[in-house]
Amino acid sequence: MKVNRLTKILYMKLFAAFALFFAANSAVFAADGSDSGEPIAVLAFGDSLTAGYGLPAGEGFVDQLQVWLEEELGAPVQVINGGVSGDTSTGGRSRLDWALAPIKAGQPDLVILELGANDALRGVAPEITRQNMDAMLKTLTDRNIPTLVAGMLASPSWGPQYEAAFNSIYSDLSEQYSVPLYPFFLDGVATIPELNQADGLHPTKEGVAIIIEKIGPYVKQALSR
Repeated sequence: MKVNRLTKILYMKLFAAFALFFAANSAVFAADGSDSGEPIAVLAFGDSLTAGYGLPAGEGFVDQLQVWLEEELGAPVQVINGGVSGDTSTGGRSRLDWALAPIKAGQPDLVILELGANDALRGVAPEITRQNMDAMLKTLTDRNIPTLVAGMLASPSWGPQYEAAFNSIYSDLSEQYSVPLYPFFLDGVATIPELNQADGLHPTKEGVAIIIEKIGPYVKQALSR
């Protein structure tokens, strides 16, 4: 009787240990999509900078980021190109719902929100950009979709008042919605001729590689959240 009782206790402990192991790993699989066999889905939602303007297939932001993430995570990743060249924050706000809809039933694992560059180029009133970015972040956070805000900076040519009003949008909203911020999408690339195409605005393949090197760790960390 003593042996049987000890055996029973041992089996109960082993069962409890396996149950804990399964529960812990199920949480991990659910977080990265491995349980369903689906790749991790990242929506790069922005303008020509995420669309890969002027670059052949394989050289743009989404392609290079996907390769980087798969190497870093050791898991299949799909970075979806939600960039529209020339788009403003107003345009992005109007198309966010339908851009999300086909991705994992409207729940991508991460959205990189990169908009505002064209607002700044055109001198759109900063309060309009702020309202649009605010609305998009509200939609994303209300739906519990992890989001990384990719900040943008205004040209000093619009004057210090415009520059200050525009540049503060991203940090303010990042804090308001408790979402991570990558301060400047073109960090290390803007104004460097050899890293930009002939228009001086859009990065070359080499410029994109620098962007990925800098923003990649932020994306990886945002996915881990």
